[in-house]
Amino acid sequence: MKKIDCLLIVLISVISVMLLASCNSCKSNKETAKKIAEPYMKISPNFNADSAYSYIEKQVSFGPRVPNSAAHLACGDYLVAKLREFDADVIEQKADITNYAGEKMKMRNIIGSYNLENERRILLFAHWDSRPFADEEKDPIKQKQPILGADDGASGVGVLLEIARQLQLKNVNVGIDIIFFDVEDYGQPNFDQKIVQGDWWCLGSQYWSENPHKENYKADFGILLDMVGSTGATFLKEGYSRQYAPKVVDKLWSIAAKLGYSQYFLGKNGGFITDDHVPVNEKLHIPSADVINMKETGTGFVSHWHTLSDDMSNIHKPTLNAVGQTLMEVIYL
Repeated sequence: MKKIDCLLIVLISVISVMLLASCNSCKSNKETAKKIAEPYMKISPNFNADSAYSYIEKQVSFGPRVPNSAAHLACGDYLVAKLREFDADVIEQKADITNYAGEKMKMRNIIGSYNLENERRILLFAHWDSRPFADEEKDPIKQKQPILGADDGASGVGVLLEIARQLQLKNVNVGIDIIFFDVEDYGQPNFDQKIVQGDWWCLGSQYWSENPHKENYKADFGILLDMVGSTGATFLKEGYSRQYAPKVVDKLWSIAAKLGYSQYFLGKNGGFITDDHVPVNEKLHIPSADVINMKETGTGFVSHWHTLSDDMSNIHKPTLNAVGQTLMEVIYL
């Protein structure tokens, strides 16, 4: 009898342990399933794509913003006024710089800052000039005409102006510097027969990277927006961004996925693009990523790139929203 009692006790103990393990397993599975099922809760304010669209439309209304032109001057004044309206501390960085043809241009970098006392800073930037040559047009006559640059230039600026408006409404716990770089798009055109050696693209950001608006300027990281407004935009992980700022790239694409924007921010690597983030990375050593619409085409870009078709018909509010909300989540985290 004692032997049977012992066996019975052992059997009951084994069954109890198995039931306990089973319950714990069920509990663990339920907790895991709950975590998977729970949607990501964003903490940033709602980005207003209608507002961003209106800022793009206003820039385009001035005409091509080619340096030394009346449209360029008027648009620059508008950008300064909007940043001040949104309570930014504004600095205009002006200089005479030389383009590939040896011509002097009135460069105007426009910087709007928030929370100046905060040493931890995030840099957001885009170029506000538009290309003086539609050199991707097939017609030789059209190639020498300036472009409106609704997507290539104005879209990034429009998104950042809306972020500036949001910063006025709800502050963040980090310093923010928004820079509109000038003379990004004055590189030598394709139709020129004589190649002039030199770095003729991104002249405004080159100048700022060598002469920052604040002595010993530092930022934790930077994000560049370029061509972020068109229908069906696809943002690949650009080469220099992966090289110099892999953590920034990972953060951007991860947050975009959590917000449901994976159809825009593709988990694919793209090529190396000479853009405003390159001098910022190489000269000031601020890890900066480029959010830029890249395509698997001959040029690597959309069909309206550097053509007269780069107008408001290409601007798509859902794309603006995807980019703007992702950036806002990054800075409000």
